[in-house]
Amino acid sequence: MAARVEAATMGGGEIDEESDERGSMWDLDQKLDQSMDEEAGRLRNMYKEKKFSALLLLQLSFQSLGVVYGDLGTSPLYVFYNTFPHGIKDPEDIIGALSLIIYSLTLIPLLKYVFVVCKANDNGQGGTFALYSLLCRHAKVKTIRNQHRTDEELTTYSRSTFHEHSFAAKTKRWLEDRTSRKTALLVLVLVGTCMVIGDGILTPAISVLSAAGGLRVNLPHISNGVVVLVAVVILVSLFSVQHYGTDRVGWLFAPIVFLWFLSIASIGMYNIWKHDTSVLKAFSPVYIYRYFKRGGRDRWTSLGGIMLSITGIEALFADLSHFPVSAVQIAFTAIVFPCLLLAYSGQAAYIRNHPDHVADAFYRSIPGSVYWPMFIIATAAAIVASQATISATFSLIKQALAHGCFPRVKVVHTSRKFLGQIYVPDINWILMILCIAVTAGFKNQSQIGNAYGTAVVIVMLVTTLLMTLIMILVWRCHWVLVLVFTVLSLVVECTYFSAMLFKVDQGGWVPLVIAAAFLLIMSVWHYGTLKRYEFEMHSRVSMAWILGLGPSLGLVRVPGVGLVYTELASGVPHIFSHFITNLPAIHSVVVFVCVKNLPVYTVPEEERFLVKRIGPKNFHMFRCVARYGYGDLHKKDDDFEKRLFESLFLFVRLESMMEGGCSDSDDYSICGSQNHFKEKNDNVATFDTFDSIESITPVKRVSHTVTASSQMSGGVDELEFINRCRDAGVVHIMGNTVVRARRQARLYKKIAIDYVYAFLRKICREHSVIFNVPQESLLNVGQIFYV
Repeated sequence: MAARVEAATMGGGEIDEESDERGSMWDLDQKLDQSMDEEAGRLRNMYKEKKFSALLLLQLSFQSLGVVYGDLGTSPLYVFYNTFPHGIKDPEDIIGALSLIIYSLTLIPLLKYVFVVCKANDNGQGGTFALYSLLCRHAKVKTIRNQHRTDEELTTYSRSTFHEHSFAAKTKRWLEDRTSRKTALLVLVLVGTCMVIGDGILTPAISVLSAAGGLRVNLPHISNGVVVLVAVVILVSLFSVQHYGTDRVGWLFAPIVFLWFLSIASIGMYNIWKHDTSVLKAFSPVYIYRYFKRGGRDRWTSLGGIMLSITGIEALFADLSHFPVSAVQIAFTAIVFPCLLLAYSGQAAYIRNHPDHVADAFYRSIPGSVYWPMFIIATAAAIVASQATISATFSLIKQALAHGCFPRVKVVHTSRKFLGQIYVPDINWILMILCIAVTAGFKNQSQIGNAYGTAVVIVMLVTTLLMTLIMILVWRCHWVLVLVFTVLSLVVECTYFSAMLFKVDQGGWVPLVIAAAFLLIMSVWHYGTLKRYEFEMHSRVSMAWILGLGPSLGLVRVPGVGLVYTELASGVPHIFSHFITNLPAIHSVVVFVCVKNLPVYTVPEEERFLVKRIGPKNFHMFRCVARYGYGDLHKKDDDFEKRLFESLFLFVRLESMMEGGCSDSDDYSICGSQNHFKEKNDNVATFDTFDSIESITPVKRVSHTVTASSQMSGGVDELEFINRCRDAGVVHIMGNTVVRARRQARLYKKIAIDYVYAFLRKICREHSVIFNVPQESLLNVGQIFYV
């Protein structure tokens, strides 16, 4: 445009001005066309993104079949046999049982779990401990009170606030008022977790045994012992390959389960058309009323068998982590639900014409031409279903471990893509032994089914009670809506529970014994962990005592860095005073390291560490709090020590830039945050504003060089000093605290502490192994306290 103006001035005519105006209009049109093209392109891209999102959602829905719905999908293998273990007395009972199955699937898996409970996930994580973590963030219900206000500043620490006089606030205060209520809530969570562990034993047993039972239908000369042997071989093989993880073969799961659902739906439609279309009248709930009206204890106890049609919902919620809720909902409503309805209706139609075949209803209803292909698909689907519950068990053990409710066991991360795919060797072999014992011991689907149903119904009751608190504290629903959900759920589930009570002596005692054993282990371990933490809190050393010792701490400060591990996130631990009163020397740099698990799924790497200084600068004492979520793993390839020192160096740099010399409080000093400094184009970080030296901010690791004015000289000197000490050697000092019961303690406490807890401490993994501490750099400090 400027060039054109110059040309007009030189030519001096109106034509030039007119041509300039035409050129300007041409530019305007060109720009308008260009902007329209850009807008059209943007709209096309938006359409493509929406289309891609829809396709991705459908793909995830398909993949969720193999992980989430394998257990629920294999229920048709054994439901009708467990519903009528003594045969069918009245053909109309088949219609009544089918009607109960239809409405059980509608009320519990569809309405309750898929559309309500699954929305109560913790950043995509499901299970009883995920619900407990949500509650811990919205109310102070943790029995180990090690939470700090800095924890609430995490990006993954989502929580909501309440109006002071709201129903949620009153419920929160009611829960927080007494320790007994917090303990009762934790016990409720542990009971649900133990029952899911029992489910991890019983699901492989009943699924694989039921699938292998198909051999006897086409090969009647085979004895039941051979079927049990085949099932045991499959189970041993299944548990033996767990260490490979599901990442390598997981892509097969969805096609197998999808083919399974299509097959049972097709066979169901075939049987309805061939045998009895009148079974479709079971969609009327009137037949449920008529079923119970005919009376008899057998009809009431048959609810235990009917309830097996909804088994797998606990694994559905626990295995939620890899898929969005919408994908799980689409998979259930579009594929799982209609296919299961057709499968059960087809079996009912076949049994109406062949009531004596109820014991093998699934396999006998298969057309002869597709029998063996269907047997192979059924066996593969049973293996996938077993894998889903085993994976759910591993996840729950990992969550319990992070909450201090399970002894430290080895956890192996089996996938580089998915954080939630883990393998717990010790638990794997325990599950295998117990699963084989159940399979070989009972040799009977009916008794295993009774045990299975007892475990599932208790998990459902626990989930309902936890969901009641979630709806009040997290979702802040109106109390009327909460009451409706709780009452309807409890009415249905307590009805099933009452039926299962009649079957406790017929195999229902198995999950109760298994759950009791795991509950004892988890309760005793948590009690010991709680008492150890309380001991450290009550015996911690005052800052006045540390300051009174002077910079040398009354000892010889030898070159090196001492990493003192403690469970305290504030204050100086008793182990330190115990150490310096028994040894004549201490390292030139001392860092108190607290590894803390938070009620969140994961802590971002850049927010992992909190660093503060203890005492004046010439003391060279620091505290570093390493925070982990219950889904985070301490992998061996992670250099914990290296990252700790990176955070410490960054803290020293930033502190010197803020001229902060000393911090004696329990707060954390500024350790670098995006809102405290900005990065210039020349890669020099400068400060805009900061509140005070006592601000609570996590360490954020940055890759750029941090420089400042002459204020940095002190920080550089200290960095050089720490580096020299690090080169001189790093020693990891860990406390070996022994817990013992007092002489005057009650007998049950002596047994729990002196025998059970002591045994668990002896067989569990040491902290040094978890953090990959070299044995030559490890120093254990022993101490005893009595409870």
